[in-house]
Amino acid sequence: MQRASGPAPRRRPVRAVRTARPAGGAHHRRRLVVGRTLLVAALLIAGVKLVQVQGLEADALSQKSQQQRLTTKKIPARRGAITDRAGRQLALSEERRALYVLPRQLRKEWDNPKTVEQYKMNADQRTEQIAKGMHEVLGDEFPERELLAKLRSDRSFLYLADSVRPEQARQIREVKKFAEIGEEYREVRQYPGAEPASNIIGLANWRMDNPNDQKVRGLLGLENLQDSLLAGRDGRRVVETAQNNDDMVLPGTERQLEPAVPGSTLELTIDSDVQYQVQRMLADYVRKSGAKNGSAVVLDARTGEVYALANDRTFDPNDPNVLQKLSKDDPRLGNPAVTTPFEPGSVNKVVTAAAGVEYGLVRPDTVLEVPGSIQVADRVIKDAWTHGTQRMTFTGVLGKSSNVGTIKVAQQVGEERFAEMLRRFGLGQATGVGLEGESAGVVPARQQWSGSTFGNLPIGQGLSVTVLQMAGMYQAIANDGVRVPPRVIRAEIGPDGQRKDMKRPEGVKVVSPETARTVRDMMRAVTQSAPQPQRGTGPEAALEGYQISGKTGTAQQVDKTCGCYSSSQHWITFAGILPANDPRFVVGLMLDAPTVAPYNETAAPLFHDIASYLAQRFQIPASEPGPVQQLVVG
Repeated sequence: MQRASGPAPRRRPVRAVRTARPAGGAHHRRRLVVGRTLLVAALLIAGVKLVQVQGLEADALSQKSQQQRLTTKKIPARRGAITDRAGRQLALSEERRALYVLPRQLRKEWDNPKTVEQYKMNADQRTEQIAKGMHEVLGDEFPERELLAKLRSDRSFLYLADSVRPEQARQIREVKKFAEIGEEYREVRQYPGAEPASNIIGLANWRMDNPNDQKVRGLLGLENLQDSLLAGRDGRRVVETAQNNDDMVLPGTERQLEPAVPGSTLELTIDSDVQYQVQRMLADYVRKSGAKNGSAVVLDARTGEVYALANDRTFDPNDPNVLQKLSKDDPRLGNPAVTTPFEPGSVNKVVTAAAGVEYGLVRPDTVLEVPGSIQVADRVIKDAWTHGTQRMTFTGVLGKSSNVGTIKVAQQVGEERFAEMLRRFGLGQATGVGLEGESAGVVPARQQWSGSTFGNLPIGQGLSVTVLQMAGMYQAIANDGVRVPPRVIRAEIGPDGQRKDMKRPEGVKVVSPETARTVRDMMRAVTQSAPQPQRGTGPEAALEGYQISGKTGTAQQVDKTCGCYSSSQHWITFAGILPANDPRFVVGLMLDAPTVAPYNETAAPLFHDIASYLAQRFQIPASEPGPVQQLVVG
């Protein structure tokens, strides 16, 4: 077959056919690249952080984690002691431990299979072992079954023993290796002298309103007033505590320790033997006399130091529940000898006697015409016994306690000089003895005196004093006219044994030495037991072998129903000096409304008993007998 002739036809070039692509392809690629980059960066950062945590910061982070579990706790400082003037302890602290357990945690740890495998015992066996071991150390006071019940309880925290000796705690935790048992510091305050000095020393105990406070704190008396000195400075410890409970210390986790500094010791001027005997004799006399209460004080005649400060009723500071048994206003918890003033009666006549002699108005043998009564403004003052006009020596006015004779001499002294003498004797002023709640007593301000005031004050009515102030007046006469404010703290002894003696207060000159000796000699007539009319008002106070100066007192109490002086209720007082020729002690006494005869008439027999004890206790040399003094002339 022939092909057609002519040129061959031209072919079109074949074009490549493109496949269609979805929109946004370039953006997708970019996201993949960014994602891969971020992933690599995150892995690099994590790696660097891992190296930093496990390497460079491992110790710091571990310490920070540990600190988040730690709690700072106080270590209570041991409280300082209180001693008498001879160093005999009146209050002291004994160290104790409270033992506790975390029962839930103990069971959890000892039921762990690894623990069981290691120690070959479970929680029941371990608690039985602990209960038995603790009973062996602590004795029958802690029965094994009771300890076991506590150890197996479902409580998170329990005290097993509240007060055990430190060596017992050490034996349980270290010797028997019961590390599960925790311990807390405890302090037990003890009072060897118990009741006789409790009104002075007071009480220290746990604060009932804060049971978590582990520190003994002063609550009454010197324990309270000197709390900062006795308490010392607390230390610190850092412990691990249970989660969400900083009060629950994990046993054996103490990390750091700043030791506590013990408190200082207070040495008192009190003689514990004298305090005991005076308190005993006072309480017996109050009981026999039917008085509502009574107080007594014994002062050193030269220094004003308080050897005894007693009240008839006290409390037992060793009773941990005493504050729950007695109301806060109960007088047994206070110290009426310094807090409760009274009208002194005739013991206050020493002010008139001192002023009369000091200003040269009278001498012991000055004879006064003393009628049976005297009128002062709208008042008529009488003597305690009925008599017409008598001629008395000024010594006789004191010895027989004549109100009329005293007022006659006071009128010579004058109101201004008498008011000044009251101030010099310290009336109306707190003594600053260093005891809680001391009263300054009451002396009417000079500008408030009425016409009859000067008929009351010279005979000890219309003003009030404490037993301590009253004794301080006689201390001035015993100390040749210089009143030394009384003190009850003798020294502070630091925890390092360094002693700091308390500075004796500056003396206050009341009268001259000659006046003081003259008045002291005149007051021997009070205890004079010569036949009447030369007999004094307090011969029962006389002590064989010693010259005794003193003054009896009887002051009417106010009848609240009428606002007037009672004819049946009295304060009975006595102040005396032993011995008069060379004073060593001053004794002040007060009985509140005694009712039983003959003890309701005078406190002189009580002074005799106390003076007799003091003379023997301190071996005071006997006195040369003094002459009988003339009280009534003609």
